[in-house]
Amino acid sequence: NGPGVHHVAYEVADLQARLQQLKAEGVRLIDEAPRIGAHKTQIAFMHPKASGGVLTELCQPGEHQE
Repeated sequence: NGPGVHHVAYEVADLQARLQQLKAEGVRLIDEAPRIGAHKTQIAFMHPKASGGVLTELCQPGEHQE
């Protein structure tokens, strides 16, 4: 509500492996598997309750972006 940060994004080398690691650690996820985002980037979101109220996006660049 009002101005502020919507979410933060972090680039990861292997999104699937990172999601498996987070799930094993009990981190609450919105996406348990990668999905396609803009520019063929694989993305997944952590639940804000898992990261201090901040929506966190994990991104793995598409082939043409590496």
